[in-house]
Amino acid sequence: MTHPVWIWQYEQWPHFCWNDSNIISLLARVRQQQGQLLGLMSSMGFDTQSHNALEVMTEDILRNAEIEGMLLNPDHVRSSVARHLGLDCAGMPEADHYTEGVVQVLMDAVQHANAPLTEERLFNWHAALFPTGRSGITAITVAAWRQGAEPMQVVSGAIGKEQVHYQAPPSECLPQEMEQFLRWINSEESIDPVLKAAIAHLWFVNIHPFDDGNGRLTRTITDMLLARADGSSQRFYSMSAAILRNKKGYYEILEYIGKHGMDITPWLIWFLETMEDAITTAQTRVQRVLQKTLFWQKHVATPLNERQVKIINRLWDGLEGKLNTSKWAKMTHTSSATALRDIQDLVQKGILRDAGENGRNTNYVLQEH
Repeated sequence: MTHPVWIWQYEQWPHFCWNDSNIISLLARVRQQQGQLLGLMSSMGFDTQSHNALEVMTEDILRNAEIEGMLLNPDHVRSSVARHLGLDCAGMPEADHYTEGVVQVLMDAVQHANAPLTEERLFNWHAALFPTGRSGITAITVAAWRQGAEPMQVVSGAIGKEQVHYQAPPSECLPQEMEQFLRWINSEESIDPVLKAAIAHLWFVNIHPFDDGNGRLTRTITDMLLARADGSSQRFYSMSAAILRNKKGYYEILEYIGKHGMDITPWLIWFLETMEDAITTAQTRVQRVLQKTLFWQKHVATPLNERQVKIINRLWDGLEGKLNTSKWAKMTHTSSATALRDIQDLVQKGILRDAGENGRNTNYVLQEH
C-alpha cells in the first residue's frame, strides 16, 4: 500500500489526535483571557457594547475577504452591519446587494450560533457569496458540493511550474464527508468549545467541499463556533483579522498539517496563539474605548467647538499618521490660522500636547492622564 500523501487519505481520517500536555496551559490562558474580555464587555453599557461589536464585526468581514485577496467597501460593510445590529444608520451609505449578502452570512452564523449547521444552511451561505453563479468570470457550482474537474488542487506558481499545496478529496466522497462533519459539529461532545472551533476549521478546509469560497466559509464556521464558546450573539474579537496579520504562517501551517498525518497538535497551538492575539488586540481596543468614555465624562463641561470635538474623537479612534496644523486644516476644511488657534486652545486646556519630536512641523498627541 502506498503511503498517504494527503491527510484525508490516512486510515484514521477524520479521527484527529493531539498531545494534551502541549496545549493545556495555552488553552487555559486563552480561556482566561476570553473570560476577562467578555466580563469587561458585560460591564459596559449597551451603547458601548453595540459600538464595539459594530467595529469588530465590520473588521471581521473585511479581513475574512482580504485573506483571499478580496477588498470590500468598508463603509458599505459598516452600514449593513449597523442595520443588522439595530444601530443608527443615518448618514451611512446603503450597502450594495453583494455586500449585504456577505454580511448576512456572518450575521446568521453568530446570531444563530446555537442553531444546527445543516447542508441547506451552508448552501445558503455559499449562494450569498456567489450570487451570480460565478467566481470572477468563471462559472462555478453554487449552493451544492463541488462537481468540477478532478483532482481539486490548491496550487500556486506559473503555468508549467505549479506547486501543489493541497489536494482535496474527490467530489464523489463529499456527501459522505460532509454528513460526517455536520453530524460532529451538531453533536454535544465533551470537547472544549474553543478546541472544537479549531478542529472544525482544519477539518472543513481539508474537505474543501465547494468550487470556491472554502476559506471564507471555514472562517465563518469558526466564528459561529467561537460565538457558541463565548455564549454571545456578537463578536468582540476578530479571528480573521488576527489570521491576516500572520497570513503566511496560516497557509504554511495548513499546508504542513495537510501533508503530515493525523497529529494536529501544531495546528491547535497555532490556532490558540492566533486567538490569543485576537483577544489581546480586542482588549487594547476596549481599554481605549473606556479611556475615551472617561475623557468625555471629564470634559463634559469643557467649551469645545465642533472641529475640536471631531479631531479629538478621531485621535481616540486611532487617527492614522501625525497630527499637525496642516492636517487639522485639511480634515476640518479650515485655514491654517484657524487650525493653529484650535490646537493652541486644546494645549492650554490640557487636552493636547506637543509630541516632542523636534521635527520641522510640530506634531500633537492627546494628553492622556
